[in-house]
Amino acid sequence: MADTQTQNVAEKATLLRSIPPSVVLLVLANLSPIYGVVALGWKVFPIILLFWLENFIVGALNVAKMLLATPGDGRMWIAKAFLIPFFCVHYGLFTFVHGIFVIGLFGGLFHEGAPFPDSGIVGELITRYGLLWPVIGLSMSHLISFLLNYIGQREYLTANPASLMQQPYGRVVVLHITILGGGFLVMLLQSPIIGLLLLVGLKIGLDVRSHIREHSVGTPALPQKT
Repeated sequence: MADTQTQNVAEKATLLRSIPPSVVLLVLANLSPIYGVVALGWKVFPIILLFWLENFIVGALNVAKMLLATPGDGRMWIAKAFLIPFFCVHYGLFTFVHGIFVIGLFGGLFHEGAPFPDSGIVGELITRYGLLWPVIGLSMSHLISFLLNYIGQREYLTANPASLMQQPYGRVVVLHITILGGGFLVMLLQSPIIGLLLLVGLKIGLDVRSHIREHSVGTPALPQKT
């Protein structure tokens, strides 16, 4: 019996050591909404607003990824001169429209006389709900993952800028269809704490799955020159 327990402890320790540090940081950063729910009495809107703000972090780091991709291929610098501005405009508009619906539907600004949800309104909401430190935590999580995996594991050497340009959309669409659907469900249930915690847990699960798939499969490599 003692040998079996020792073996189980050793297996669990090995499993814990095999978890990438970037995944640990991602989970820890995503736990900040739980503090908001329990200690600050957050309802649905601050959580979904935080998840929407994360889109900007993902987009900014994706621009950095595209800029650094395949630095030794001169042809790719010509492609990146077009792809990076296109991504900034297209992804920016995508996120902007998404934000209007998030703030309008969940923040109650879809009514006559409501102010337009510009950067000033977003800044006010960040201050009102105490979202600055959670945003900083998510930013650090994504930045450390970028440094450890994309730079440290030299993923940028074979990264395809065209594939990178498309990468954030799949994550954002799948994640936020799920989150928005869950948010509406929690609102219908009058925002019980269990529902909110499940919503946060669902987001963590999707984030970790997306992170592992991205860095285990890797970005498709460019075809070799003939």
